[in-house]
Amino acid sequence: MQCDPIDLKSEETTININYPVLKSFLVGSFSGTFSTILFQPLDLIKTRLQNRVNNHVGYQRNSMVTTIVSIVQKENIFGLWRGITPSMTRVIPGVGLYFSTLYWLKSSLALREPLTPFQAITLGITARTISGVILIPITVIKTRYESGVYKYNSIREALRLIHKYEGIKGLSSGLVPTLLRDAPYSGLYLMFYTELKKLTSNQFPRYGDLLTIHFGCGVTAGILASLITHPADVIKTKMQLYPDKYKNLRSTFFFMYSKFGIFGYFEGIVPRMIRRTLMTAMAWTVYEQITLSVGLA
Repeated sequence: MQCDPIDLKSEETTININYPVLKSFLVGSFSGTFSTILFQPLDLIKTRLQNRVNNHVGYQRNSMVTTIVSIVQKENIFGLWRGITPSMTRVIPGVGLYFSTLYWLKSSLALREPLTPFQAITLGITARTISGVILIPITVIKTRYESGVYKYNSIREALRLIHKYEGIKGLSSGLVPTLLRDAPYSGLYLMFYTELKKLTSNQFPRYGDLLTIHFGCGVTAGILASLITHPADVIKTKMQLYPDKYKNLRSTFFFMYSKFGIFGYFEGIVPRMIRRTLMTAMAWTVYEQITLSVGLA
């Protein structure tokens, strides 16, 4: 009985294709863990600021400090980390999925660094869209946990109750504004980050590869991308918290303008900008340093 010879070349090729993508996923997930825990209070504050309540005078405009004091008084200091479980459930695999998809796309399309602006923005949007669609149920639960309006005891209970009373539509509420926020943010961030790194490498060749320079490029890219995409974040929050009232993107957009004016689209921008900018810059910096050490770059 003759056995077929083992195709070592084919087996090696399979490992080379799959293993780097898996490593990229694990490195990306690791890079998102500490930043998620560290910056969760800023995400919660942003959600509370966007969830302003009406009163007889109009709406109540709360500052970051007032919101923080109110949360600590009512829920103690650990209340600032409310929603950390769904945040980690969403962000950690989400970051891993984003980076692994990005790596797979660059490998499949045979793209080389440095990316062109068009390549960067296209890859960023595509990778974030894939992870955003897959994780939208957890995004809905995370937003509701942080709002203080819903009192779910666990992620499983939240999934069960939302599906029971709102169906699949409830679990995917705010998907369009979520993608309009996350996909352009990731595309713009990657474009700005890539271009800023090229600029610093050209202008300051001695310092272009320093960790602090990369982190600074990430912070700047995050600020620019956050400013452009924040209105979609506010609309997403409204649609996920009050799906009966805010039923679609168009009506939510015009209702918010008539109710709150142009500034309503930028409610909570300071905590989101701080969190998203530092979180993304940290994730990219850690990811790039680890990928260099494990031979993925």
